[in-house]
Amino acid sequence: MTTATLTRPDRARVTSWLQNYGVYLAVVVLLLFNLTFTENFLSLANFRTQLVQAAPVCIVALGMALVIGTEGIDLSVGSVMSIAAALVPLYLGAGPVTAVLVALAAGVVSGLFSGFLVARLGIQPIIATLALLVGGRGLALVIAHGQLVGLHNADFLALGTGEVLGIPVMVLVAAVLAVLAGLLVRRTTFGRQLVAVGGNRPAATLAGLPVKRVLIGVYVISGALAAIAGVLATARLSASDPNQTGLLMELSAITAVVVGGTPLTGGRVRVLGTVFGALLMQLVHATLIKHNLPDSAAQMVQAAIIVAAVYVARERSTR
Repeated sequence: MTTATLTRPDRARVTSWLQNYGVYLAVVVLLLFNLTFTENFLSLANFRTQLVQAAPVCIVALGMALVIGTEGIDLSVGSVMSIAAALVPLYLGAGPVTAVLVALAAGVVSGLFSGFLVARLGIQPIIATLALLVGGRGLALVIAHGQLVGLHNADFLALGTGEVLGIPVMVLVAAVLAVLAGLLVRRTTFGRQLVAVGGNRPAATLAGLPVKRVLIGVYVISGALAAIAGVLATARLSASDPNQTGLLMELSAITAVVVGGTPLTGGRVRVLGTVFGALLMQLVHATLIKHNLPDSAAQMVQAAIIVAAVYVARERSTR
């Protein structure tokens, strides 16, 4: 019996542990590093800033996790955020509630479009959502005439800068949505169907599950969450900027989901892991910036983390 044979079970256990709990360990290690070596990191204002900046990524990543759980992908989330940002100033005169509802409706319609292409026409998710990634931002720029529009409605801006009992509204919204996503996956029929469809779509079809309805549903949820993130980002910026809102958000969301332990092969959704994945990405970015490294370095580290997470998932799936 060879050494390789003896160590294979140990390697399998380590790989499984890393996929299940690696993101939590990474967050703890980064926090300890910053507490020790980063000046002024241990302050309430800094922790508040980190959570606020991670909130939009977390919200979008929750929807992305559901889509990936069905063995899909949604590249359109950044463009949906841009569309939501472009629509807000057009309807803000009718009140902030109307503006938010219109933006949310645009996210739902975008999700319906992507879901229809995937579920009804059988188009590969990466192609279906790539079409909206390209066309959606163009549509947002047309709606906004390519202009950055300053916003001054205090009630609307409170979504981005307000607090409830000292907790930023953006963080509260992200936390509530994370709880709802967890309940959806673990406590509802739809959540169980979602996991079944991602685990084995032909078997789910033979079992009589509403596969097409589930697929459309997850893309609608992803679009709605992206629109919410777009609204919150616009409120925090105090301006509608379709050029920049949601730019590269799809990559950040996919990274948070994969690092959080949700496999790209579907059949599993880790909501808490996704939340910590978003926090990890924000901490990595903040750590590098605070130590005077350029933003390009953060992007390269992010790429390395993606490769490592996908490798760990691949190792586990082959055992």
